[in-house]
Amino acid sequence: MNSSRLTLLVFASIFAASHSTTEDLGTIVFANVLYRHGDRTPIAPYPTDPYRKETSWPVPYGELTNLGKHQQLLLGRWLRKRYSDLLPAVYSRYDICVRSTDVDRTLMSAEANLAGLYPPVRDQVWDRIKWMPIPVHTIPEEQDHVLSGKKYCARYKYELEKVLTSPERKRINQANAKLYSYLSQNTGYKVSSLENVEHLYNTLYIENLYNKTLPPWTRSVFPDKMKPLAELSFTTDAYNQILQRLKSGPLLGEMIDHMVKKSQNELEPDRKVWIYSAHDQTIANLLMTLKLFEPHCPPYVATVLVELRTNPKNQYFVTVSYKNSSAEPILMTLPGCTTLCPLDNFITLTKDVVPEDWERECLFKTEQYEYNLNAAVVITTLTLSIVLVLLLVLLIIGCMYLRDKKEHKQYYFRLTTDAI
Repeated sequence: MNSSRLTLLVFASIFAASHSTTEDLGTIVFANVLYRHGDRTPIAPYPTDPYRKETSWPVPYGELTNLGKHQQLLLGRWLRKRYSDLLPAVYSRYDICVRSTDVDRTLMSAEANLAGLYPPVRDQVWDRIKWMPIPVHTIPEEQDHVLSGKKYCARYKYELEKVLTSPERKRINQANAKLYSYLSQNTGYKVSSLENVEHLYNTLYIENLYNKTLPPWTRSVFPDKMKPLAELSFTTDAYNQILQRLKSGPLLGEMIDHMVKKSQNELEPDRKVWIYSAHDQTIANLLMTLKLFEPHCPPYVATVLVELRTNPKNQYFVTVSYKNSSAEPILMTLPGCTTLCPLDNFITLTKDVVPEDWERECLFKTEQYEYNLNAAVVITTLTLSIVLVLLLVLLIIGCMYLRDKKEHKQYYFRLTTDAI
């Protein structure tokens, strides 16, 4: 068999396998899309950073760059291709809803993405530029417990602190104490945790990406020694079940709610796609909550697709895919289920990480608070009991004293003989 024929057979077999797999996955009837924003400038420089002046960068700190806008434009075009049979080419608010965290770079990313997803057609063309305004919804971060996850939650804060001070985390910090000290001395920034390392790593990564010459001290630690710790830091926010339930559970719960209502013809409006524009940590948290995260730093425009599919028997399934590069997304398998996971099974498997009442669960007393409260209750109860017993004893003594005194004060009249 010659090489050209072998090549043709290989490509034919790959195409056949791909075609078969697509058919086996059924038809997409609804999609939840979560992506990270595009390329940005560093969030904040370290004190000795040679590029700490904001004028060193094309846009202010933490803002979306032109490259980031283009990355999102391309992702939007890719989504248009993927959902061409699901989403009409003409924009309608009844087909799609877009939500973003209340941060400039995610809001701008959503707008750039929509420019690729919905180039204006027919009567939606209003100017020579191929762009049309499409709504992007957001709420202040301090009120957002679904997407940004920054609304205050006392229980989450307490449980996170337990993780940060756990024996395992202390062991990691002790094992990297020399690296922490080295970074602190050279950056002027106190490094004492994985999260501190990630912050520095991210800044150096971006500076290197923009071909800026890094200081000599970085050669011995960047990227090799810093990268594994930066990657590991992304497991912190959703490290265990309770953190997952309170941090990413509301977002997962909302996605599930969309799919359940869609399967029951109760989604109102009957939308086809729900898009979330967020951050690398949001991506990591959701994948951690689904038990699908392998420690890494989610790249720009990394995308998680949680899709509802149906087969000819009208059965509903969920697929989870992760697109972390320009290549096609990776189809993932939820632990305890198949790649094509029945909707009911998906709900059952994620039940423990979806809060029933987030507000109530956040107000749930922490162990320390319960301990202090119970101790206070016990002490107060004992004190009151002792006081009441003493008062009762004093009352009894007082009553006895008054009774005796009354008896001793009786008047006796002596009868004279004359009276007889």
